[in-house]
Parts: sequence; C-alpha cells; structure tokens
Amino acid sequence: MPEYGEHESAGDPLQTLRHSAAHLLAAAVTELYPGAAYGIGPAVQDGFYYDFDFGKPISESDLPAIESRMRRLAQADIPFVHEVLPRATAIEEFRKRGQDYKLELIADKVEGDEVSVYRTGEFLDLCRGPHVRSTKDIKAFKLLRVAGAYWRGDEKKPQLTRIYGTAWPTQRELDDYLKFLEEAELRDHKKLGKDLKLFTVDDRVGPGLPLWLPDGATVRRELERFIVDEELARGYLHVRTPDVARLDLYRQSGHAQLYSEFMYPPMTFEDGEELELRPVNCPHHIVIYQTELRSYRDLPMRIAEIGNNWRYERSGTLAGLNRVRAFALNDAHIFCTPGQLMDEVKGAIELALYFSKVLGIDEFWYRLSVRDDVKEKWLGAEEQWEEAQAALADALESMGQTYERGLGEAAFYGPKIDFQVRDAHRREFTNSTVQVDFQLPQRFELEYVAEDGSRQRPVMVHRGAAGSMERLFSYLIERYAGAFPAWLHPTQVVVIPITDAQHEYAGKVAASLRASRLRVEVDDRPEKMQRKIREAHARKVPYMAIVGQREAEAQHVNIRDRANREVDHSLEAFVSMVAAEVAERRR
Repeated sequence: MPEYGEHESAGDPLQTLRHSAAHLLAAAVTELYPGAAYGIGPAVQDGFYYDFDFGKPISESDLPAIESRMRRLAQADIPFVHEVLPRATAIEEFRKRGQDYKLELIADKVEGDEVSVYRTGEFLDLCRGPHVRSTKDIKAFKLLRVAGAYWRGDEKKPQLTRIYGTAWPTQRELDDYLKFLEEAELRDHKKLGKDLKLFTVDDRVGPGLPLWLPDGATVRRELERFIVDEELARGYLHVRTPDVARLDLYRQSGHAQLYSEFMYPPMTFEDGEELELRPVNCPHHIVIYQTELRSYRDLPMRIAEIGNNWRYERSGTLAGLNRVRAFALNDAHIFCTPGQLMDEVKGAIELALYFSKVLGIDEFWYRLSVRDDVKEKWLGAEEQWEEAQAALADALESMGQTYERGLGEAAFYGPKIDFQVRDAHRREFTNSTVQVDFQLPQRFELEYVAEDGSRQRPVMVHRGAAGSMERLFSYLIERYAGAFPAWLHPTQVVVIPITDAQHEYAGKVAASLRASRLRVEVDDRPEKMQRKIREAHARKVPYMAIVGQREAEAQHVNIRDRANREVDHSLEAFVSMVAAEVAERRR
C-alpha cells in the first residue's frame, strides 16, 4: 500500500502493480532530475500518479524521456526491497536526500519508533507496501499527462507537478485501455463544449464558474422545461428563492457548523448583518413551508425549484461542468407525515428513474450512503438515523432494486440514496439523490396539525431527481458525443438552399418548421452546398433540409440526417415527422 494511509491496495494485485509503477516513475524522475523532491504516489482507478517538486516547470513533452528511463530501470530487474528503519534513521535518510515532503509525512502520519520504507535501487520511499517482486514485473505501462496539484490537497501549501500514468498486467490490456482513452477523449465534455460552442470558463470570471453560451443555454432551457412540466404534473409546487440568506439561517440548519469548508465567506456589512451565498436550497424551502400553519390535509407538500447553489470547491477538484462552484440544482423538499414517508421516497425514486429513461442515462447503480461513527460529522440521535436508513433501504428493496452501502457518505442531517454514474473516462459521480431527514424539521421546529388536532412534526425528503444542470449537461454531452436527440439539440433543422433562387422557398420551409415550435436556421451564405453540409454535420445537427429548384416546385425537401441517410419528403410530412419526434422526446 502507498504512503501511510494515502491509499489502500493490499490484496489487489492490479493496485499493487500500479503502486509499484508509481515508485518506478519516482525512481526515474530522481535519476533524471537529481534535485526533484517527491511527495506521494498512489494507485488510482485505471492507473497511478506521483507528485513532484521539480523546482522548474516541466510539460508533457518531457514525458517520453521519463518513460524511457522507466523502461531502462524496468529491464534492469531491480528488486523492491522492504526495510523497517528506526525513526531517527529514516529521518536522517530523507534529510540527506533533501526530501522535506517525506519528513512532513513521517511527522504527521508515522506513529511509533519504526518507519516502513521501500528501496528500488538508489530510490528510497516512505511506504508500507506491498509491491511486486522487481521492476521487471512492470511490463505494460504508459505516462499520460501532467497536471498541477497542491501538496496534500491544501491550497495554502506548495503546488506540485502531478504525473499521471497507467499500468496493466499485459500489453494487450494496455493497448485496449489506450484505445478507450482515445474514444473517451472524443466524448470529453470539456472538448466538445468548446468545439460545439456550448459553454466556456474564463479566468476573468473565475474557475468553476461556467458561462452558458447560446447553444448550451438552449439545451439547458429545454431540460428545465421538461423537468418542471413533469414535476408540476406530479404535484410539485415550483417556487423561486434568492441566492443569498442571512448566515443565521445556516447556523440554524447546521450548515454553518458542519458544512463550512464548502461555503463562501459571509458578506459582512457595517451594521453587522451577515449574508451568505447559499450552498443548499433546503433552508429557503423550510421558510416557505413555515409561511402558514399546515394541516395534515396539505401533506405531502412537495416544494421544488431549480435553484442556484454556491459551493467553494477547491481549485484542484474543479473539473469542467462536473464539479463547479456555481450550479443550478433540480431540487425539491417534500414535507410529509411519517405514514406517507415510504410512498414519497418511492415516488422520488420513480421520478429519477423516469428522467433517466427519457434522457438516456442507461447505466447507473444505487449507493445507500449511511453515516459513520464520527459523531461530530452528523446531527441527531442514532435511533432517528437507523429509522431513516431503514426507510431508504426498504424503499429500494420493495422496488426490487439492489444497492451498495457507502459508509460515511451520508449528508450530516440524514442518509441518502445516490444514483451513481460514470463519465466517458469511467470516473464515478453522483447524479440523482433521495434523502430522508428527521433533523432539519426538528431544528426548525416544523409542525402540522394532525387529524386529531394535535401538533405533529413532519418528515423531510430531500431529492434531486435530475441532479444539477451542469453535471447533468456534462453527462449528456458525453453520452451523446454532442449529437443530442432532436428534442434537445440547440438547432433541430438547418435549411440549405442550393442556389440564391431558392432563398424564398427556404424561408417558407423555415417558417413552417417554426410554426411547430422547432428550432431552425437557414444557411443562405454564399458558400458551396457541400461546405454547408459538412459544417452542419460538424455541429451534429439532426436534420438538414436541402432545397433546390425541383424541391421548390414540388413543395418538397431533400432530407439528410446525421447518419448521411437521404430521403425526399413533402414539406408538410417533414414538419409533422420532426414535430412528432420532438414532442415524444425520442432518442
């Protein structure tokens, strides 16, 4: 396993191989760059990395030389030798080598007077293992890229150079993985977002604060319409609430105490008022619930909003639209009686499943995220937590769904069901959630008038059936490689007149399509038709309606789709066909 708790790999031969490859990388770097300091080098999903302080910038153009030195060391059949050194000896060894990062790890992570290290030739690392027998056992590997990373993930510490690589038992497996990476790169939402002019991130605005460009904003608008219309049909009450609130509101909810690392510093004014950019929507929805005394007849009350949230994610964790600092969450809070809880949880799961089906989220699995035993991380009594966890588990099991348990992954106020998906690079993230909460109703003293006239406390269900617009959009870009279904695509039809003589008819075609609320462009630029077709293909437009003299005379259109299939339709039939496809949200 790697450096003292940084990553566990014992018992997993593939992770052991990859961690050994990380040591091989560090051994090569210290030979090529004698003054380089090294940090940590764990195995990670599909590969490994190692963090270095080179003292000067390096780039990906330097990787071939490093990889070449790794291969030389691998062929040298150098054994991985485990030693246990007295603490003072280990400190002296790393001090002689100028490895201050290792000295810090010894001070912070090593208990007792014995220090576990591994030698690979001249290279010495603080490590508990295990490793492969020899460098010769590392046969199929590849260095992939260079990135920046703060030492130990702390922005206040030095920024190091992180070198990523991958290693596999055989060359064939490595080749298959590299082919997968090529295909994943073609689907990467950051690349496609730029190529298709969907969104941008600009340092003048700030990292993690995406700007939705016109085409991206169009897709988002269609998503929001779909989501809101479906929720209204299922009895949700949509509201609008502000992006800020007094900090005291988040003190009452517990976020200021238990979620502060993700919250922006409050805005403090001369009169002492403190305003906070909201990290969550639930306190606002609670305030709406409390605008009047509710009766049992009012419950369940489903308050929904696509609300803007602000979270201070560390710069090293930001990733395109997948992890950002400002996002719009498809959020809802259901206030219900204890007897209604099971039906509301199942209803929230069913809504998330419906959204997933329509949007094409075909591969996901459930994680039941429960609390750990660190009492400082969560609110309330154990009995309430057990009841909430049981409700979520019973709901999934009654629907015939299997799930994994995620220990310590719960929110501080309650357990949750996470819908886990993977992006084009196989990185796992949470898309939809359903959470049961007994804590916030208690902290805000929520009540309803029961049938017998007594005052009772409702249960809250927090749910994000479609997740955040940003994360959902990143997934959909990669899921469809930018070729969105027609109902979502920012431009559903491009009308292309062959010559200037067909401009008038092209305008008529566009008007007929727009009358059915379809999004249409007329490409009447003085360019060759084939160039216009190529550019529409590059934009992944679902349909091109090509009109020449023959089509104008017959009131027809020559249709080409994204698969380059051609068909001739009457204008009326074409409009009906596309309108039906969009209305039915076909994929």
